[in-house]
Amino acid sequence: MKSLSKGKTWLFAVGQFGWALLSGLIGSWLVSFYLPSAESIAAGQKIFIPQGRVILGFLTVIGGVTALGRIFDAITDPLIASLSDKCKSKSGRRIPFMKWAALPLAVTTVLVFCAPFDADAKSGSWLNSLWVCLTVLAYYFLITMYCTPYTALYSEITHSEKERMLASSAISLTFILGTGIGYLGPAVWGALTPVFGDRVLAIRVTFAAFAVIALLCMYVPVFAIKEKDYVDTVPSQTTMMKSLGMTFRNKSFRVFVGSDIFYWLGLTMFQTGIPYFVTSLIGLPEAFQSMFLVLMTVLSLVFYPGINSVTSKVGKKKMVVAAFVMFTAVFAFTAFTGFGKNGNLVNTPFGAATAGQLVQGLLMIVCGSLPMAIFGILP
Repeated sequence: MKSLSKGKTWLFAVGQFGWALLSGLIGSWLVSFYLPSAESIAAGQKIFIPQGRVILGFLTVIGGVTALGRIFDAITDPLIASLSDKCKSKSGRRIPFMKWAALPLAVTTVLVFCAPFDADAKSGSWLNSLWVCLTVLAYYFLITMYCTPYTALYSEITHSEKERMLASSAISLTFILGTGIGYLGPAVWGALTPVFGDRVLAIRVTFAAFAVIALLCMYVPVFAIKEKDYVDTVPSQTTMMKSLGMTFRNKSFRVFVGSDIFYWLGLTMFQTGIPYFVTSLIGLPEAFQSMFLVLMTVLSLVFYPGINSVTSKVGKKKMVVAAFVMFTAVFAFTAFTGFGKNGNLVNTPFGAATAGQLVQGLLMIVCGSLPMAIFGILP
């Protein structure tokens, strides 16, 4: 078997940039697109689906769709993993799945934001709700179809600790860069809105352009990596249920899965909530969303070298626990934001704001970037 060169490692990591960009669009903007704040509506955002807690009196439509998507994702993960393990393609067990998932994944990500039916300006449309539900489920199935084999391939094509460290660093970097590009959405559609005269159309054009970039990146490892040059491919004969049973008999794995669920729950709530924290709570103009999110990405990259250095001295467990504590504190801080809106306005390239508003936003982002960086490297 060949060793993975540095050049091939980075070509492999480009695929992570692609799917991270698409994941960033869904994770950061799905909820705010279909459950817009008053500030977004005033800026021209339309209402497509019923608003408020209309499902069983405590769930929003988009909240229910997102929760269903996550459950569906958890179900399809082992299914795709099992199918990939058993694949007998001449191209290997992983690359074929990535190849066929990339294009429909990119297209479906855009379609999620293209609810087609006319909707009441106040109440929205249940037909659009069905559209969003089906496209979100398709998105989760397709991203699983790409990411699960991609992640498995990472562990199979790296044969030494040196190769694994380089690949881990490369995919961590491309993941945060891909997510960071997705954060630029408001800046791009803000510039395009005057051109098209329609905010929603500008958002869809922005996401379509990002999806094209993501698609090209996801195809890079598909055509640059010949799987069988690095992996002695032997299709698995173990059934999915037997494999799951063997895995969950491991007590340490069960503990890890439990903690991982709460980790992703908190992280998703924080990332999804940032647009609302910035505009609805702190009261800043929408343009600050992109600025703060990009700043968080840049600071996370700045922290990377220091995190690796400290981790080598204190160990991964202490670093992750410290990151959980910091992240919890930052999340709790968001509940107390919103003061200082009546001070003197300061003009910035992103709009006018008071000093109190700027301090709150910067504290949230600067303090949140360190635990986010730790999560990006260590788990």
